[in-house]
Amino acid sequence: MLIQDLKSFKLPKNFRGRNAFIVQLWWLVQSILFRTSPQFLYGWRNFLLRLFGAKIGKKVIIRPSVKITYPWKLSIGNYSWIGDDVDLYTLGEIDIGNHVVISQRSYLCTGSHDHSQTDFPIYQKPIKIHDQVWIATDVFVAPGVTINVGSVIGVRSSVFQNIPSNKICIGTPAKIIRDRIRE
Repeated sequence: MLIQDLKSFKLPKNFRGRNAFIVQLWWLVQSILFRTSPQFLYGWRNFLLRLFGAKIGKKVIIRPSVKITYPWKLSIGNYSWIGDDVDLYTLGEIDIGNHVVISQRSYLCTGSHDHSQTDFPIYQKPIKIHDQVWIATDVFVAPGVTINVGSVIGVRSSVFQNIPSNKICIGTPAKIIRDRIRE
């Protein structure tokens, strides 16, 4: 008896949100024009993302090594920073607020597979990062998570549940260690 039969897997209709040509065109543009652009050309990268349907606010800083699966499923507010080698796995929507920092090597993952079903179906759940959040280095954020206003997620943490406002969290899974208060 098979518990995982990948032969029966089917990608849901319109799962990517655009046709195969646009998907491949984005991956080509990301490889050639986005990733090879000089560090200081933030406006150029923001332009490319907007061209492919991303909603990008004012003065957003996105490093050239950032990887974005489907930009048409991405929204970033004003004055937010996305650090080196961040992976925005936008199988579902990722909504990032204003004045947010997502530090290097973090991974925001909106999709996975249902291991309890034989055909291993893929699913997506949106991620929402509210204003003034700091996601520190090498953090994993799971599908369907909301991180509320002003919270900090510490280095190498994994977030599997929603985080309330103005909390400092660390660990795997991320746990609240104290309130974030302005001195």
